[in-house]
Amino acid sequence: MSTRSTRILIVRLTFAGLVAALGCGDSSTEPESPPYNPLLPTSWAPAVANPFFLLVPGTRAEFEGQTAEGTETVVVEVLSDTRVVNGVTATVVKDQVFLDGELIEDTVDWFAEDADGNVWYLGEYSQELENGQVVSTEGSWEWGVDGALPGIIMWRDPSAHVGEEYRQEYYEEEAEDWGKVVALDQTVEVPFGTYTGCVQIEEWNGLEEGGHEHKYYAPDVGVVLEVGGSERLELVGLVTP
Repeated sequence: MSTRSTRILIVRLTFAGLVAALGCGDSSTEPESPPYNPLLPTSWAPAVANPFFLLVPGTRAEFEGQTAEGTETVVVEVLSDTRVVNGVTATVVKDQVFLDGELIEDTVDWFAEDADGNVWYLGEYSQELENGQVVSTEGSWEWGVDGALPGIIMWRDPSAHVGEEYRQEYYEEEAEDWGKVVALDQTVEVPFGTYTGCVQIEEWNGLEEGGHEHKYYAPDVGVVLEVGGSERLELVGLVTP
């Protein structure tokens, strides 16, 4: 995901095992790309409608939290734009991170839902900024470019995958995030409200030691809370079409 890692995840499944678990009968083999050669779905839904990762164009969510550096604000917008990624039409999501009001990260992410209802993360273009200038695009990747492969960002049925580790993205030595569903039916209280029936997902960067985060996804809303160590990023505002 973004270089912040939603900012927005094991028995370590191979990616082939992951996709086999999806039960997609219509699949094709990607060219060899170590360390695995996954089978990926070839049938895709027209929109991302998974209730735990619902992407409706015009939706705008705002999150806020305190860090050692200051107040962090994250604004996530589902755009009406689409992008074709390796032949798949993806929904575009814009993710901006502000520190004490200054823009420090500006990212667009690309997501698509397969015909079985699983949401795939197809890539991102992430810019880190200092004093209004782009200083890095590290962590950017796109399925089909330089061996990069997509990963699961949300299962159709999270309850069927509790405890499984899975890749959320794969671009060797650049973007290797993992995820694991660790709890269901969680109740979360944040400034914008109280949410029940939440799925708790543990996420981490496979290229770094430690730094695990937990995200809580509410039905028909999406992410409402992110916890990493002593830091909490909470939903403080939500506008829907």
